[in-house]
Amino acid sequence: MTQLKNPVLMATIGAAQGLRGEVRVKSFTDDPAALGDYGNLHSEDGRVFEVLEIREAKNVVVVRFRGINDRTAAEALNGLELFIERDNLPDDDLDEDEFFYADLEGLEAVDRTGKSYGSVTGVFDFGAGDLLELKGPGLRPVLIPFTEWSVLEIDLEAGKLVIDPTAAGFVDDEKSGPGKPFPTKRK
Repeated sequence: MTQLKNPVLMATIGAAQGLRGEVRVKSFTDDPAALGDYGNLHSEDGRVFEVLEIREAKNVVVVRFRGINDRTAAEALNGLELFIERDNLPDDDLDEDEFFYADLEGLEAVDRTGKSYGSVTGVFDFGAGDLLELKGPGLRPVLIPFTEWSVLEIDLEAGKLVIDPTAAGFVDDEKSGPGKPFPTKRK
């Protein structure tokens, strides 16, 4: 098996489920039960996994892969990340303002004047909304909100996204800014 050219993380295998080789899988797809619809899944070490059966459970899907037939083999997969090639993701289903996280990584973040703030090195969702991680040469990584106020424009063909430095937290404004509380009234 050759390495994937543009891998996209689709799922992480968790604990074994039962005795027949099934595993609990955290799927990162919009519809977790559609994990097998994207073709075979690949691990970083080159193994290929074909989904034979999939069913939804409480917060995960339970999957049976071809060749994983007992609990011992299933337990050995715990923590394994599964990827597909980016070309296997269907672009036709995306709305104009929707993007795959993988397409955002590597884009240069610039303001309207062209000043660079680094490139997108990761996209995270810790529960309160999506965040973009930006890293520039000699700079520490920073997180900015991935909102319509801080990210004004995304141009995949040009390889850049236009940000508002104030909304992204790079520039302090007069009333409030990074490290300053919002004005409040006291009684």
